[in-house]
Parts: sequence; C-alpha cells; structure tokens
Amino acid sequence: MKKINTLKITQTALISAVALVLSYIEMILPDMPFVLPGMKLGLSNIATMFALSAMSFPSALVVCLTKSLFALLMRGFTAFLMSLSGGILSLFVMYFLLRFKRVGFIGVGVGGAFCHNLGQILVAFILTDSTVFAYFSVLGLASIITGTVTALAVFIILPKVLSLGLSES
Repeated sequence: MKKINTLKITQTALISAVALVLSYIEMILPDMPFVLPGMKLGLSNIATMFALSAMSFPSALVVCLTKSLFALLMRGFTAFLMSLSGGILSLFVMYFLLRFKRVGFIGVGVGGAFCHNLGQILVAFILTDSTVFAYFSVLGLASIITGTVTALAVFIILPKVLSLGLSES
C-alpha cells in the first residue's frame, strides 16, 4: 500500500478550509440589485481550480466534496445536490481542459463556471421541470464573467504559492 503523504493531506485540508471560508463569505454577502436569483460569483471555485492546478485531481475532488458537504450543512439537501452536481461536472471539465487541451486559465475558468451552471440546471430540471432551461442562457453568459474572475484570481495567486515550494507542481 502506498504511503500517504502528510504534507499533501495538510495542503488539501488547508485549501478545503479556504474554500469553506470563501463559500461562507459569498453566502453572507447581500444580494446585488443587478444579480439574478441563484447567481453567485463562485469564489470557492478559486480553491478548486487552485487545487487542480497546483496539486492533483484527487486533492481538487476532496475540495469539491468538502464544499458540497458545507452546502448541505448550511443550506440543506437541495443546495448539496446543486453544489455536488455543478462541482463534479466542473471539476472534470477543468481537469480535461488543463491536462489535454492546454487552454489558459481563463478558458479553464469559464469552462468550469459554465459546466458548474449546467450541472446545477440539470439538477433543477430533475427537481422541477423543463422551464429552468430558459434560465440557462442567462447563467451561461454569467459564466464568462464569473469564470474570468476565478481564473484571474488563480492566475495571480498560483505563482506566489508555487514560489514557496509547498505544492506538488
């Protein structure tokens, strides 16, 4: 059996904690008058994208699952399903874009945000009806903004953390 690296576990836990703090901050922010219901910046996705870029897919998966469990505890089962479906779909797409398509951070961020919204819309469809698909065009456009914000944050943070020599990359 492969020996588990304590540093890797600690780093994953730290990034997961950062994701939870960002989720909580986003949860307590007041609604903006120009923001439509259900729209979020996706600040905690910074942590997922960071883990995927600087660490490994399993670490990013742990961050994603931790965020979903946090949604369950703070907002209930429906929020858990939305977070989990959006997070997992987004994670796989970002992994694919980073590893195989070699697109830049903005492409990865926008692709991840778009697929996060797609996963959530699919769950909303299962829980309600097909009228939720009308909202997807709005969320799709919002993905460009939120994915770009997430990507720029990772682009700024990642080199600083990598220079510390603490990550796997």
